[in-house]
Amino acid sequence: MTTQQYLAFAVIILMMAAFLWGKFRYDLVAMCSLLIAVLLGVVPYDRAFSGFSDEIVIIVGSALVVSAGVARSGLMEAAVQRFVPSLSSVRAQLAVLVIVVTILSAFVKNIGALAIMMPIAFQFARKSNVSPSAFLMPMAFGALLGGLMTQIGTSPNIVVSRVREEMVGQSFSMFDFTPVGAMLAAVGVVYLVLFYWLVPVRVREDLSADEAIEIRNYVSEATVTKNASVIGKTVVDIVRPADKGARITSIVRGEHRISPLPDSVVAEGDVLVLEGDPKALDAIISNGKLVLSKDRTPSEVQNSSEIESIEAVITDISPLIGLSATEMSLFHRYDVNLLAVSRQGERIQDRLGQIRFRLGDVIVLQGKDNLLPNLVRELGCLPLAKRTILLGSVRRGLIPLFILLVAIGLTAFGLLPVPIAFFAAAVAMVLFKAIPIREVYSAIDGPILVMLAALIPVSDALRTTGGTDVIAQLLTTYAHQLPPFAALGVILLAAMAVTPFLNNAATVLVMAPIASSFAVGLGFKPEAFLMAVAIGAGCDFLTPIGHQCNTLVMGPGGYKFSDYPRLGFPLSVIIVLVAVPALMLVWPLS
Repeated sequence: MTTQQYLAFAVIILMMAAFLWGKFRYDLVAMCSLLIAVLLGVVPYDRAFSGFSDEIVIIVGSALVVSAGVARSGLMEAAVQRFVPSLSSVRAQLAVLVIVVTILSAFVKNIGALAIMMPIAFQFARKSNVSPSAFLMPMAFGALLGGLMTQIGTSPNIVVSRVREEMVGQSFSMFDFTPVGAMLAAVGVVYLVLFYWLVPVRVREDLSADEAIEIRNYVSEATVTKNASVIGKTVVDIVRPADKGARITSIVRGEHRISPLPDSVVAEGDVLVLEGDPKALDAIISNGKLVLSKDRTPSEVQNSSEIESIEAVITDISPLIGLSATEMSLFHRYDVNLLAVSRQGERIQDRLGQIRFRLGDVIVLQGKDNLLPNLVRELGCLPLAKRTILLGSVRRGLIPLFILLVAIGLTAFGLLPVPIAFFAAAVAMVLFKAIPIREVYSAIDGPILVMLAALIPVSDALRTTGGTDVIAQLLTTYAHQLPPFAALGVILLAAMAVTPFLNNAATVLVMAPIASSFAVGLGFKPEAFLMAVAIGAGCDFLTPIGHQCNTLVMGPGGYKFSDYPRLGFPLSVIIVLVAVPALMLVWPLS
């Protein structure tokens, strides 16, 4: 081996050790590894920042925005309430998520399938009061397993089909991958559902403002209009989407207030007085198609401005103290709606518009985003740390899901490359206001993208210095002495080992010719060996960097680098043990 090859292997080994140690954050480790590789000459100066333009970074960043847009629409919560309303067991919830994402991944791009299901995972996590980390990594692994089942499920299958056509004149067909892929997916799903607890319970180290601020006793009002879906339903049915996070304290019908008994039926024109945390209130209002603040919309001041909600604390200099929203004429004088009020240590009994404000009350105001900051200051209030308040926000219905399905369809039929399709989908989410532009950059998750961009040139150093060729030569030299099943297993393991340091398509391009010539040299047909390369390249369960699905869930799940092999190593062993005999059965070696 050359000096450069030794240095490339040394940088990779030290980087992996630092990741597993977990003392420093993953993006800092990645940046330091890049600097060391550049200083040692392993990564050329002009390639140091090539990772920032790599398509994997674009795919992951765009998929995060698209997923946030779908989550914000409320469609996933509605789907959960409709199809699995009483599912409360964590294992049962996980089974539904993993099975659905696995099946979807066989027919659409696996990262697209994962993006569709992630919002449901967060909904299940809130419902069961568990960390999303219990669901997200098993789902990512399920997406990888599902991709093994068809030719279009994952990039390695497409590439290996092309390599086979170049070598023997006939490509693999759409469902040539299904017999072995379905076996692996079935076994893998069973393992993930039974052993998901191997992943430690994680929360994001960088708590969001949503998680840091906890206000559970907001009082709000919603009107039952003729378009509401709750007309004729009981109080129990209406509050079910809130998962006990909110309740109806009274029903106002005309001039009368009615006690909300569990079997009380709601009629058109009723006003529901609600109490709970913002997410639960929003779940009741959005699922029931209720209307806040008599459907008054702040006037258009600038076309570019958006309606948003803000939380603020009433200070001792506020002119609101001692007055109610009705007496202050908040909407007519200030062009804002009062959506909710919270008072520490006391249950508010009055109607929302009649509540007399006190020092320390927390209020939620809705207005134009370009006017709210100055208005809050004028009203003598102190804004809380900025966080996403969906209560009273504008929803775009089916638009986010339609955008995502169009992107997936364009990639499935080969009309657009995946990076372009998902980037366009992310832009469309903003253009159609499925996600406010102010929330886009928080959805992108910068540390994950920086880690990816820094690691891409470092990982590629193995190829540019000839390190992968060294591995190939060692395989060819020593594997000739092995029995057929062991030789096939070596090819599968080699593809698994190389995938974290090359993208999975590149792994196939490097390993497929080696596997084919290796098979021919041993006197075997190449098909099983080519399939082994595709499986190995599509099954990186040991790192967050080998596949964009693993990277996509790292930030939202709060995972550490060392968490992946805890669940992934046993799964990798199972894949090897099942794949080798299955390949020899479906694709005989001779």
